[in-house]
Amino acid sequence: MQSFEESLKKLEAIVAQMERGDVTLEESIKLFEEGTKLAEQCKQQLAEAEGKVEILVKQRNGAMKREPFV
Repeated sequence: MQSFEESLKKLEAIVAQMERGDVTLEESIKLFEEGTKLAEQCKQQLAEAEGKVEILVKQRNGAMKREPFV
C-alpha cells in the first residue's frame, strides 16, 4: 500500500485531470474508479492513524492519564 501522501497526491492529480475536461468518457470512468480506490485508501489510513493517537490528560492529582483521541 502506498503512503497517505502518495495516495493523496495521485488523487489530487486525478481530480485536476478530470476538472480540465480533456479526457474521454471512458478515461473519465477509469480515473473516477481509481480516484475512488485512492480515496478509500486515504480514509482507511486516516482511521488507522486516529486510532493510534492518544492524548495525555492531566488529572486533578497531577498525574498524567492516556485517553483515546476523539
